[in-house]
Amino acid sequence: MDVHDDWIPEDVFAACLERLPQVCVEVVLTHDGGVLLARRTNPPAAGEWFWPGSRLCKGERLEPAARRVASEELGVAVTVERRLGVQEHFWEAAAPAGAGSRHTVNVVYEVSPTDALDVSLDDQHDDWRLVREPEQDLHEYVTRYLAEYDLLE
Repeated sequence: MDVHDDWIPEDVFAACLERLPQVCVEVVLTHDGGVLLARRTNPPAAGEWFWPGSRLCKGERLEPAARRVASEELGVAVTVERRLGVQEHFWEAAAPAGAGSRHTVNVVYEVSPTDALDVSLDDQHDDWRLVREPEQDLHEYVTRYLAEYDLLE
């Protein structure tokens, strides 16, 4: 099956989000005893430190999607270490306009950089950092993942 990653008109995408969960792939990049978080610039979770993640395209396999997300959002080639699990997120504020909320089903992968960590963020993020211990300013979903998956040394 071909991968369909075509742009979806905003009104059509909003109508889909109003009625259906969105399947996403998230990458938890571990490096040097820490976990990479990037600060989001767009909804949902604008202004929050979060993992990179994106929708799964029709026809796209999960592990290649994890590598795509790391490449597109961080500019980093990665090795998929393991599938951590599946999570669900419920967002009251969602993009695009017209979608009152968003429900995502997230397939979460632990990944590591294949070379030196040289991050080049996309326009969805304005900063990044490595977190080595739980911190107060982390989003509740990030805090849950860190604990549930025992990601910090």
